[in-house]
Amino acid sequence: MADGTLSPARLSTVLTEVCAATGIDPNDAQLIKFTNNAVFRLPHAGAVVRIAGSTAVENRVPKVIQVATWLAEHDVPAVRLLPGVKQPVTVAGQLATVWELVPSVGPVPTGTDMARLLKLWHGLPEPTFTLPTWKPLDSIRARLADPDLLPAHEHSFLTRRAEEIEEELADVQFVLPQGPIWGDAFLGNLIPGLSGPVVCDFDGSAYGPREWDLTPIAVGAVRFSYPKDDHALLAKAYDFDVMTWNGFPVLRRLRELQLVTSVIPVLRSNPGLREQWRHRFESLRNGDPSRWTPYA
Repeated sequence: MADGTLSPARLSTVLTEVCAATGIDPNDAQLIKFTNNAVFRLPHAGAVVRIAGSTAVENRVPKVIQVATWLAEHDVPAVRLLPGVKQPVTVAGQLATVWELVPSVGPVPTGTDMARLLKLWHGLPEPTFTLPTWKPLDSIRARLADPDLLPAHEHSFLTRRAEEIEEELADVQFVLPQGPIWGDAFLGNLIPGLSGPVVCDFDGSAYGPREWDLTPIAVGAVRFSYPKDDHALLAKAYDFDVMTWNGFPVLRRLRELQLVTSVIPVLRSNPGLREQWRHRFESLRNGDPSRWTPYA
């Protein structure tokens, strides 16, 4: 099981063993992301290796594989599992998945692209497998399960905030039809492929309120200094502005808490995240609306 202590040396070992087990050439591997998962691009092999960075992330891997298969069955433009590889791959006590590489060679995705893809996703027939019910506080609590990862007062604050938001969610009146949702629909999870944007990262997929899929870009508009207003494009193309709905303040608080707690299990193994994490945590605790930047 992953324990949140994936050092660079251990990552290299795990990647080498994944490649040996699957017959992939690891020589040109490039680490492109290391937050909840360590993601490597392998251009020569035309593959991407995704290594789970914590036990909480590992627990979602079977669902991720099911969702990827379901999207492929309906020709949704989404990343595909690498054919011929039995998924997931377990090596050196770590869980990994292997995907087809989608070269990032197309135009930068926009809120309009997101609206089109969300309408496609929200219009799909329900899958034959059972999606978990949307319970976003469960994943947050899982990340906070080890109180030793943070000083006691910081852990206590985040735990109380989760409890407050859970109480607030119980009173939210959703207005859109519920069904399968992506769960983490922000533009960073769209790959600018040659034939258009491609959806990736299905860790948050669930059965729940469609308003949640419209929330990440809305929160991005108020918390990050992005160069254009993709929320306005999303709201227009989807024909629903989540910011004008009376439940948005609660979903905003939830999303911001999610963005603060998401990397806690890997803060020790990836110290490059700590400065931005500290800024996010302090601004959340102090009610400070200052802008955040994406994790490197």
